[in-house]
Amino acid sequence: MTDHASDLREIVRAGYAAAALKVAEGGTACCGSGAACGPGAAAEVDENFGAGLYGAEERDSLPAEAVAASLGCGNPLAVADLHDGERVLDLGSGGGIDVLLSARRVGPTGKAYGLDMTEEMLALALTNAEKAGVTNAEFLKGTIESVPLPAHTVDVVISNCVINLSTDKPAVFAEMFRVLVPGGRVGVSDIVADDHLTPDQRAERGDYVGCVAGALSFAEYRTGLRAAGFTAVEITPTHRVADGMHSAVIRAVKPAAATGL
Repeated sequence: MTDHASDLREIVRAGYAAAALKVAEGGTACCGSGAACGPGAAAEVDENFGAGLYGAEERDSLPAEAVAASLGCGNPLAVADLHDGERVLDLGSGGGIDVLLSARRVGPTGKAYGLDMTEEMLALALTNAEKAGVTNAEFLKGTIESVPLPAHTVDVVISNCVINLSTDKPAVFAEMFRVLVPGGRVGVSDIVADDHLTPDQRAERGDYVGCVAGALSFAEYRTGLRAAGFTAVEITPTHRVADGMHSAVIRAVKPAAATGL
């Protein structure tokens, strides 16, 4: 990893650690530009991010801290089509909202894994799982570029506005492919840029921790997933988060005949 990439990762880690601590203190974690958050902060939360993208029934079924820690740009469970008995991996699980909802959808015979590199978020997620009474969830410490699971472990990979934070997206796509069983699928929410925007222009629209500067373009996302071996790649924008930047649902499939990884 280059010094620049290492510095960016530390900036991201520190930002999300601070967000977890804010929630633990009774505040709300925020993502997006211009968001004010923390204990007693005015709720100037960017409506393109966070718990408002979930249904009221989903929010009400979880501990308040899991909802408050939501930093996503979508609701990947709305498109993941989870079934009883499936195994799910959430890349960048944060306070655990998507892991806990996934664990309930796959039922007692299934399992939901959450992966996060931030100790503070992992501690918050474990507390939330205990409060929610969820027993079929497991939280792992690690990076999304090097997932601490064996190959062919999960049926579904989900993620919510986290892949854009990686400085090595080809490694993330390769790991997604590796941990999926043949025939497994991807259903993630992420920020995607219009193809005409340069990296510098994306950075002008928001910072890295704010989930904007590191976004891939539509073409780059498709190319990256296909290079990793995925097929049936679909990218569907859902709402605008900045000029030329969109929250999008990304779907892909690992071919059933895939061998090796």
